[in-house]
Amino acid sequence: MKNALIVYYSRKGNNYVNGIIQNLEIGNAKVVAHILQEITGADLFQIEPAVAYSDDYDICIEEAQKDKVNNASPEIKAIPDHLSEYEGIYLVYPNYWGSMPMHVWSFLEQVDLSNKIIKPICTHEGSGLGDSVADIKKVCPKAKVEKGLAIAGGTVREAKDVIAEWV
Repeated sequence: MKNALIVYYSRKGNNYVNGIIQNLEIGNAKVVAHILQEITGADLFQIEPAVAYSDDYDICIEEAQKDKVNNASPEIKAIPDHLSEYEGIYLVYPNYWGSMPMHVWSFLEQVDLSNKIIKPICTHEGSGLGDSVADIKKVCPKAKVEKGLAIAGGTVREAKDVIAEWV
């Protein structure tokens, strides 16, 4: 994409990485978003929850599962007001319960991505993209959703070549 926006949702703090809980100063999806920006020069926009999930990993996954089961649309702090100027977006997010976090759903439900290209990148710890690409297509039926890329969270810092090839 010539003119793209990188939209990402990421969670720092306690995260499950390589089979153990680790405290991340920067969430894996944010690392990927910044690598993608370095490769493409695209602008960045972070999806931020109005009310963040718990810093405690176990509580966080319970909160995320509850939102998914309830098909919640958790409030986000802001949406970009200049999406019309972009050809498409790179959508970067962690795999939460087999798809994207519900805050990403909220974002996609609030913006019009008709006739835009969406290129999804998902960080995960073994579950790949899950149903997220199909879910993006459901939420954004008038967008062109391209092949996604799944990156294991524990490898994001070494993923520049894989991301560049995918771009």
